[in-house]
Amino acid sequence: MAIKAYKPTTPARRDMTSQDFSEVTTAKPVKSLLSPLKSKAGRNNQGKITVRHRGGGVKKHYRKINFKPVDGAKLKVLHIEYDPNRTARIARVEDQEGKMHYLIAGLNWKQGQTVIVGATAPIENGNIMPLSRIPVGSQMFNIELQPGRGAQICRSAGVYAQLMAKENGMALIKLPSGERRHVPLTCTAVLGIVGNIQHQNVKLGSAGRKRKMGIRPTVRGMAMNPVDHPHGGGEGRGKGNNPTTPWGKPTLGYRTRHNKRTQKMIVKSRHQAKRRKG
Repeated sequence: MAIKAYKPTTPARRDMTSQDFSEVTTAKPVKSLLSPLKSKAGRNNQGKITVRHRGGGVKKHYRKINFKPVDGAKLKVLHIEYDPNRTARIARVEDQEGKMHYLIAGLNWKQGQTVIVGATAPIENGNIMPLSRIPVGSQMFNIELQPGRGAQICRSAGVYAQLMAKENGMALIKLPSGERRHVPLTCTAVLGIVGNIQHQNVKLGSAGRKRKMGIRPTVRGMAMNPVDHPHGGGEGRGKGNNPTTPWGKPTLGYRTRHNKRTQKMIVKSRHQAKRRKG
Protein backbone atom coordinates (compact mmCIF):
# COMPACT_ATOMS: atom_id res chain seq x y z
CA MET A 1 0.00 0.00 0.00
CA ALA A 2 1.48 3.29 -1.10
CA ILE A 3 1.20 6.83 0.17
CA LYS A 4 -0.15 9.34 -2.33
CA ALA A 5 1.43 12.83 -2.50
CA TYR A 6 -0.06 15.98 -4.00
CA LYS A 7 1.32 18.78 -6.14
CA PRO A 8 1.92 21.93 -4.03
CA THR A 9 -0.90 23.95 -5.58
CA THR A 10 -1.64 25.52 -2.17
CA PRO A 11 0.36 25.78 1.10
CA ALA A 12 -1.81 23.04 2.63
CA ARG A 13 -1.26 20.73 -0.32
CA ARG A 14 2.54 21.04 -0.15
CA ASP A 15 3.05 18.41 2.57
CA MET A 16 -0.36 16.75 2.38
CA THR A 17 -0.48 13.01 1.74
CA SER A 18 -3.26 10.44 1.64
CA GLN A 19 -3.60 6.69 1.37
CA ASP A 20 -3.93 4.66 -1.77
CA PHE A 21 -7.49 3.32 -1.77
CA SER A 22 -7.04 1.02 -4.78
CA GLU A 23 -7.70 -2.10 -2.67
CA VAL A 24 -10.86 -0.64 -1.13
CA THR A 25 -14.14 -1.48 -2.82
CA THR A 26 -16.49 1.18 -4.16
CA ALA A 27 -19.53 -0.98 -3.30
CA LYS A 28 -21.90 0.32 -0.64
CA PRO A 29 -21.65 -1.26 2.85
CA VAL A 30 -24.03 -4.01 3.95
CA LYS A 31 -27.14 -2.21 5.23
CA SER A 32 -27.98 -4.87 7.84
CA LEU A 33 -24.52 -4.44 9.39
CA LEU A 34 -24.88 -0.66 9.83
CA SER A 35 -26.26 1.14 12.85
CA PRO A 36 -26.79 4.86 13.55
CA LEU A 37 -23.90 6.63 15.26
CA LYS A 38 -24.90 9.85 16.98
CA SER A 39 -22.16 12.41 17.49
CA LYS A 40 -21.41 12.72 21.20
CA ALA A 41 -18.84 15.54 20.89
CA GLY A 42 -16.78 14.10 23.75
CA ARG A 43 -19.67 14.08 26.22
CA ASN A 44 -20.86 11.31 28.55
CA ASN A 45 -24.43 10.25 29.35
CA GLN A 46 -24.78 13.27 31.65
CA GLY A 47 -23.84 15.72 28.92
CA LYS A 48 -20.52 16.58 30.58
CA ILE A 49 -17.40 16.91 28.44
CA THR A 50 -15.06 14.04 29.31
CA VAL A 51 -12.88 14.32 26.17
CA ARG A 52 -11.93 17.86 25.18
CA HIS A 53 -11.59 19.26 21.67
CA ARG A 54 -14.28 17.15 20.05
CA GLY A 55 -17.23 18.28 17.93
CA GLY A 56 -18.51 18.57 14.39
CA GLY A 57 -17.14 16.16 11.83
CA VAL A 58 -18.70 14.19 9.01
CA LYS A 59 -21.76 12.06 9.76
CA LYS A 60 -21.14 8.31 9.63
CA HIS A 61 -22.69 4.95 10.42
CA TYR A 62 -21.15 2.35 12.71
CA ARG A 63 -20.10 -0.95 11.11
CA LYS A 64 -20.93 -3.97 13.28
CA ILE A 65 -17.71 -5.99 13.50
CA ASN A 66 -17.84 -9.69 14.38
CA PHE A 67 -15.09 -10.03 17.00
CA LYS A 68 -15.97 -13.64 17.90
CA PRO A 69 -16.86 -15.72 14.81
CA VAL A 70 -18.50 -19.11 15.33
CA ASP A 71 -16.10 -22.02 15.78
CA GLY A 72 -15.77 -24.07 12.60
CA ALA A 73 -16.91 -21.28 10.28
CA LYS A 74 -15.40 -20.86 6.83
CA LEU A 75 -15.61 -17.22 5.82
CA LYS A 76 -15.03 -16.12 2.23
CA VAL A 77 -13.70 -12.58 1.76
CA LEU A 78 -15.94 -10.70 -0.68
CA HIS A 79 -14.57 -7.15 -0.39
CA ILE A 80 -12.10 -5.01 1.56
CA GLU A 81 -13.97 -1.92 2.76
CA TYR A 82 -13.18 1.43 4.32
CA ASP A 83 -14.40 1.97 7.89
CA PRO A 84 -14.69 5.62 9.03
CA ASN A 85 -14.75 4.55 12.69
CA ARG A 86 -11.33 2.85 12.86
CA THR A 87 -7.86 3.05 11.37
CA ALA A 88 -7.90 -0.52 10.03
CA ARG A 89 -9.69 -1.71 6.94
CA ILE A 90 -12.57 -4.16 7.31
CA ALA A 91 -13.35 -7.26 5.28
CA ARG A 92 -16.86 -8.17 4.15
CA VAL A 93 -17.06 -11.96 4.50
CA GLU A 94 -19.75 -14.56 3.82
CA ASP A 95 -20.18 -17.77 5.83
CA GLN A 96 -21.45 -21.19 4.65
CA GLU A 97 -25.07 -20.14 5.22
CA GLY A 98 -24.75 -17.03 3.07
CA LYS A 99 -24.78 -14.64 6.01
CA MET A 100 -22.61 -11.50 5.85
CA HIS A 101 -20.14 -10.41 8.53
CA TYR A 102 -17.49 -7.75 8.95
CA LEU A 103 -13.98 -8.65 10.21
CA ILE A 104 -10.89 -6.54 10.84
CA ALA A 105 -8.86 -7.03 7.65
CA GLY A 106 -5.32 -8.30 7.98
CA LEU A 107 -2.31 -7.38 5.88
CA ASN A 108 -2.40 -8.82 2.34
CA TRP A 109 -5.98 -10.10 2.68
CA LYS A 110 -7.40 -10.52 -0.80
CA GLN A 111 -10.83 -10.84 -2.34
CA GLY A 112 -11.78 -14.52 -2.62
CA GLN A 113 -9.57 -15.89 0.14
CA THR A 114 -11.07 -18.06 2.90
CA VAL A 115 -10.74 -17.39 6.63
CA ILE A 116 -11.13 -20.56 8.72
CA VAL A 117 -12.15 -20.38 12.39
CA GLY A 118 -11.38 -22.97 15.06
CA ALA A 119 -8.76 -25.27 16.55
CA THR A 120 -8.67 -27.39 13.37
CA ALA A 121 -7.81 -24.43 11.12
CA PRO A 122 -4.46 -24.68 9.31
CA ILE A 123 -1.69 -22.40 10.53
CA GLU A 124 -1.95 -19.81 7.78
CA ASN A 125 -2.15 -16.02 7.63
CA GLY A 126 -5.69 -14.78 8.41
CA ASN A 127 -7.03 -17.89 10.14
CA ILE A 128 -8.58 -17.60 13.61
CA MET A 129 -7.58 -20.16 16.24
CA PRO A 130 -6.84 -20.61 19.97
CA LEU A 131 -3.45 -19.45 21.25
CA SER A 132 -2.68 -23.07 22.14
CA ARG A 133 -2.50 -23.84 18.37
CA ILE A 134 -0.39 -20.83 17.37
CA PRO A 135 3.39 -21.47 17.14
CA VAL A 136 5.68 -19.55 19.52
CA GLY A 137 7.14 -16.45 17.85
CA SER A 138 4.14 -15.90 15.57
CA GLN A 139 2.61 -12.48 14.89
CA MET A 140 -1.10 -12.13 15.62
CA PHE A 141 -3.89 -9.60 16.17
CA ASN A 142 -7.53 -9.45 17.34
CA ILE A 143 -6.62 -11.18 20.60
CA GLU A 144 -9.10 -12.17 23.28
CA LEU A 145 -8.31 -11.43 26.93
CA GLN A 146 -11.01 -13.73 28.29
CA PRO A 147 -12.24 -16.86 26.47
CA GLY A 148 -15.48 -16.26 24.58
CA ARG A 149 -15.53 -12.53 25.14
CA GLY A 150 -14.31 -11.57 21.68
CA ALA A 151 -11.19 -9.78 20.46
CA GLN A 152 -10.21 -6.79 22.59
CA ILE A 153 -6.59 -5.89 21.85
CA CYS A 154 -4.38 -5.35 18.76
CA ARG A 155 -7.13 -4.08 16.47
CA SER A 156 -5.57 -0.85 15.10
CA ALA A 157 -3.94 -0.39 11.70
CA GLY A 158 -0.53 -2.02 11.30
CA VAL A 159 -0.25 -3.47 14.82
CA TYR A 160 0.45 -7.01 15.98
CA ALA A 161 1.41 -8.91 19.11
CA GLN A 162 4.02 -11.64 19.35
CA LEU A 163 3.57 -14.96 21.12
CA MET A 164 6.62 -15.33 23.37
CA ALA A 165 5.96 -18.52 25.36
CA LYS A 166 3.37 -21.03 26.59
CA GLU A 167 3.30 -22.52 30.09
CA ASN A 168 0.81 -23.61 32.75
CA GLY A 169 -2.21 -22.96 30.55
CA MET A 170 -1.16 -19.37 29.85
CA ALA A 171 0.42 -17.65 26.86
CA LEU A 172 2.99 -14.88 27.30
CA ILE A 173 2.46 -12.22 24.62
CA LYS A 174 4.36 -9.06 23.80
CA LEU A 175 2.08 -6.14 22.87
CA PRO A 176 2.91 -3.23 20.51
CA SER A 177 3.46 -0.94 23.53
CA GLY A 178 6.20 -3.24 24.84
CA GLU A 179 4.00 -4.60 27.61
CA ARG A 180 4.23 -8.33 28.27
CA ARG A 181 1.23 -10.07 29.75
CA HIS A 182 -0.33 -13.48 30.28
CA VAL A 183 -3.44 -14.55 28.39
CA PRO A 184 -5.23 -17.94 28.72
CA LEU A 185 -4.32 -20.39 25.97
CA THR A 186 -8.02 -20.95 25.25
CA CYS A 187 -8.35 -17.36 23.99
CA THR A 188 -8.40 -16.89 20.23
CA ALA A 189 -6.36 -14.67 17.90
CA VAL A 190 -5.92 -14.05 14.18
CA LEU A 191 -2.60 -14.97 12.59
CA GLY A 192 -0.87 -12.07 10.88
CA ILE A 193 -0.75 -8.27 11.08
CA VAL A 194 -3.59 -5.75 10.89
CA GLY A 195 -3.74 -4.18 7.43
CA ASN A 196 -3.41 -0.52 6.37
CA ILE A 197 0.14 -0.34 7.73
CA GLN A 198 0.78 3.07 6.10
CA HIS A 199 -1.88 4.78 8.20
CA GLN A 200 0.65 6.35 10.59
CA ASN A 201 2.60 7.91 7.71
CA VAL A 202 -0.28 10.03 6.37
CA LYS A 203 0.17 13.80 6.81
CA LEU A 204 -3.14 15.63 7.07
CA GLY A 205 -1.66 18.90 5.81
CA SER A 206 -4.59 21.15 6.69
CA ALA A 207 -6.73 21.94 9.71
CA GLY A 208 -9.85 21.26 7.65
CA ARG A 209 -9.10 17.54 7.37
CA LYS A 210 -8.81 17.38 11.14
CA ARG A 211 -12.15 19.17 11.57
CA LYS A 212 -13.85 16.64 9.28
CA MET A 213 -12.64 13.94 11.68
CA GLY A 214 -14.55 15.65 14.49
CA ILE A 215 -11.46 17.07 16.23
CA ARG A 216 -11.48 20.76 17.16
CA PRO A 217 -8.46 23.04 17.73
CA THR A 218 -6.29 22.57 20.83
CA VAL A 219 -4.77 25.60 22.56
CA ARG A 220 -1.63 25.36 24.71
CA GLY A 221 -2.05 26.18 28.38
CA MET A 222 0.86 28.68 28.27
CA ALA A 223 -1.02 30.67 25.62
CA MET A 224 -3.99 31.17 27.98
CA ASN A 225 -4.72 33.58 30.82
CA PRO A 226 -4.27 32.51 34.46
CA VAL A 227 -8.04 32.29 34.88
CA ASP A 228 -8.22 29.66 32.13
CA HIS A 229 -5.23 27.43 32.87
CA PRO A 230 -2.59 26.95 35.60
CA HIS A 231 0.13 27.50 32.96
CA GLY A 232 -1.39 30.79 31.79
CA GLY A 233 -0.18 34.35 32.33
CA GLY A 234 3.25 35.62 33.32
CA GLU A 235 5.65 38.03 31.68
CA GLY A 236 8.04 35.40 30.34
CA ARG A 237 7.84 31.83 29.15
CA GLY A 238 8.78 30.01 32.35
CA LYS A 239 6.08 29.37 34.92
CA GLY A 240 8.25 27.30 37.26
CA ASN A 241 5.43 24.89 38.08
CA ASN A 242 5.08 21.17 37.48
CA PRO A 243 2.96 20.36 34.40
CA THR A 244 -0.74 20.22 35.27
CA THR A 245 -4.10 19.79 33.61
CA PRO A 246 -6.52 22.73 33.34
CA TRP A 247 -8.00 21.52 36.64
CA GLY A 248 -4.68 21.42 38.51
CA LYS A 249 -4.09 17.66 38.43
CA PRO A 250 -0.53 16.43 37.73
CA THR A 251 0.21 15.33 34.18
CA LEU A 252 3.17 14.06 32.12
CA GLY A 253 3.94 10.87 34.01
CA TYR A 254 1.19 10.88 36.62
CA ARG A 255 -0.23 7.35 36.80
CA THR A 256 -4.00 7.14 36.42
CA ARG A 257 -4.44 3.39 35.83
CA HIS A 258 -5.91 1.48 38.78
CA ASN A 259 -7.05 -1.87 37.40
CA LYS A 260 -6.26 -4.52 40.01
CA ARG A 261 -8.36 -7.13 38.21
CA THR A 262 -5.91 -7.48 35.31
CA GLN A 263 -2.77 -6.13 36.96
CA LYS A 264 -1.67 -9.62 38.00
CA MET A 265 -1.61 -10.70 34.33
CA ILE A 266 0.97 -8.06 33.38
CA VAL A 267 4.53 -9.41 33.57
CA LYS A 268 6.27 -6.22 32.41
CA SER A 269 4.46 -2.92 31.97
CA ARG A 270 4.89 -0.65 28.97
CA HIS A 271 6.63 1.88 31.25
CA GLN A 272 9.29 -0.63 32.26
CA ALA A 273 9.78 -1.63 28.63
CA LYS A 274 10.40 1.98 27.58
CA ARG A 275 12.87 2.59 30.43
CA ARG A 276 14.94 -0.47 29.52
CA LYS A 277 14.84 0.40 25.82
CA GLY A 278 16.15 3.89 26.53
